[in-house]
Amino acid sequence: MADLLQFIVAGLKSGAVYALVALGFTLVYGATGAINFAQGEFFMLGGMIGVALAQAGAPLGFAVIGSVLITAVIGGVFELLAVRPIASGDPLRIIMVTIGGSVVIRQLALHVFGPDERPLAPFTAGPSLRVLGAAIERQTVWVWGITAVAVIALAFMYRRTLFGKAMRATSIRRDAARLVGIDAGRMVTVSFALAAALGALGGLVVAPLTQTAFYVGASMGVKGFSAAILGGLGNPVAAVGGGLILGLLESMTAGYINPLYKDAVALIVLLGVLFLRPQGLLGGLGREKV
Repeated sequence: MADLLQFIVAGLKSGAVYALVALGFTLVYGATGAINFAQGEFFMLGGMIGVALAQAGAPLGFAVIGSVLITAVIGGVFELLAVRPIASGDPLRIIMVTIGGSVVIRQLALHVFGPDERPLAPFTAGPSLRVLGAAIERQTVWVWGITAVAVIALAFMYRRTLFGKAMRATSIRRDAARLVGIDAGRMVTVSFALAAALGALGGLVVAPLTQTAFYVGASMGVKGFSAAILGGLGNPVAAVGGGLILGLLESMTAGYINPLYKDAVALIVLLGVLFLRPQGLLGGLGREKV
């Protein structure tokens, strides 16, 4: 029983990070109808910039907030420089641009931060907590807490603010949003910035547990994309659910089958969903009214 609980804790920890990255995929897909394959690099940038700020002497809290803000600005600038010029074109062109952008960001990170893995101090020092025989690292509590706050804040913004409603209207029907005076281009830029900020949060909260490096974005991008597809692309709630389910599947596979198969789970899930239920587990359940 303790082993099962430990696997669940590990799965929910990974799943919470996948959920943040999957939310980024969902935000950009809703705004552009295209997949942003640079999303994993925003995850990497969050961790690397946070580590760089901390090593430069910044307090940990300032490093975390500063990293999220800087990465959000990078996401917005990426949209303005690389995506905006072709925003009215085929979504396939946007996808190709984001793939190229991910390579550029990764190589720039290599030259700026170097090839070595870098650690980030835990947000709270101290031994692991014991719950029903399972050990829960204090950083894991931060992962869950920050993910929950980010999801609640995003839901509040979308549901309770005029700005969030304008973003939802743009994601549902961009032409109709323009007709009622919404600046759709601005909404797309903000979507990229928010997606980058969510990815950065994921990279920051997990860096004290796994360290970070310039190459971690590619694999996290695949897992975040698999989580978004599993839940249902374009649905924020489904993205969170997909992330948690994927994390649990990976943890159970590592615990009860073989740890070597853990990283293959995301690809198997991705292919299985695309073949059997392309709309995802929660996709296409209903219409939304703004």
